[in-house]
Amino acid sequence: MPHQFTTSYIQDATSLFQYYKKLGESAMAQLRDDQLFSTLDPEMNSIAIIIKHLSGNMRSRWTDFLTSDGEKPDRNRDNEFEGSPRTRKEMMKLWNDGWQIVLGTLQTLSDSDVNRTVTIRGEPHSVMQAINRQIAHYAYHIGQIVFLAKHLQEKNWKSLSVPRGKSAEFNRKVAAEEASQR
Repeated sequence: MPHQFTTSYIQDATSLFQYYKKLGESAMAQLRDDQLFSTLDPEMNSIAIIIKHLSGNMRSRWTDFLTSDGEKPDRNRDNEFEGSPRTRKEMMKLWNDGWQIVLGTLQTLSDSDVNRTVTIRGEPHSVMQAINRQIAHYAYHIGQIVFLAKHLQEKNWKSLSVPRGKSAEFNRKVAAEEASQR
């Protein structure tokens, strides 16, 4: 996703969420279905469990974002780490439903909302703080997804950024693209 200059906090936050969504999807796309349910050890979460947790968090935090506590009373966080979705299709439905809530809510916000107050678990946060909290949380878990996917793919992994040893080639390509746009 190319960088776009903006002075809009909401636009920048939305771009970051879209970037992490795409990063997770690109990692998951490289895996066989069975690998989505694999772990490295009994204490680790599978990608499917991470998705279930993210989806629960997204629904809770972003539904009625400006008007109700971000920890909804019907959320069972502990349950998010048990009984993963059974198929890639079920897992991706949770993923897409969660992101639809996040991105849909962000579309309703403007930069004038960033100083408003919302609550999460009864604690007041500015809208900006609440959004930053979620960006960090999602980046953390999507980093886990990428790490596990890369481990499972080993030598078949296709880099999601600049491949190792290819920085100079990447920089030449970017310079050439910039020159062609002038």
